[in-house]
Amino acid sequence: MMMLEPNFEGSATGETFNKSGKTDILLRYEGSNIFVGECKFWTGQKGLLKTIDQLLGYLTWRDSKAAIIMFVPNKDFSSVIKTAKETIEKHPNFVKYNNKSDVSWANYTFHTIDDKNNEIKVALMLYHTP
Repeated sequence: MMMLEPNFEGSATGETFNKSGKTDILLRYEGSNIFVGECKFWTGQKGLLKTIDQLLGYLTWRDSKAAIIMFVPNKDFSSVIKTAKETIEKHPNFVKYNNKSDVSWANYTFHTIDDKNNEIKVALMLYHTP
């Protein structure tokens, strides 16, 4: 947060209440949320699915961009990347895979919990922390 706040024209806050809980990163610009992020340590498939549920619970109908940032201590990082990409598509709110920005950063489309026609862009970013 110390790097975001002085370099972002809007407001950058952490542990900020949004809809049903406190999200780890919230960027607001001109009174609107433009990004919601949730940070976690990798704990496996169940942990990823639970994190997706948590993130979607924080998003309002107007939110459109979000990210899950996962820190992975596992030695076999390639295996975690593969497992995460297979797991994310099993979530009931998953709509489609969009593209990848990097080997460990993929972009997806989900729908909100209450509205299957309201789509949200969600990035999954995995960072190896040996």
